[in-house]
Amino acid sequence: MDIVLNLNAEDVVILDALQECGPEDAVCCQDDETFIRSKQLLIGERLKNVTIQLLDEGGYAIRQVTSKPKDKSENSDQLNSRQITVIKALEKVLKHCKNEGIQLIGYSDELVALPAKIPQEEISSAGALDINCHNVYKGADAILPDAEDV
Repeated sequence: MDIVLNLNAEDVVILDALQECGPEDAVCCQDDETFIRSKQLLIGERLKNVTIQLLDEGGYAIRQVTSKPKDKSENSDQLNSRQITVIKALEKVLKHCKNEGIQLIGYSDELVALPAKIPQEEISSAGALDINCHNVYKGADAILPDAEDV
């Protein structure tokens, strides 16, 4: 069931609608100001599984936000949904690298960028650009134990 708020609805009316809203429902706003205040109240109340929509003149949703419980799997050995979203964004960046003719080469614990046209024999070119990986990238040499440590 959709709950449609009047233009410039008061905060108390918005709060009532947000609290009534179930996971299959939506609180629908007809103006930007009410939509923004609804989001602020939703965040302030920390309500879960509540959807707020901004409707256009024809009644179609043009913006939507849904509150979700924070992912508790931070200590899990599985990637959470935010981490997966970041990985998907990284994959898009890597596709852009390919489209722009950039190859990425891993050296031990460094990652460098080179033009894709550089032959493999010359991948240690002076034209290689070090990538600031913010200590996220670790080459195999950095994670494998040394023969002396075994």
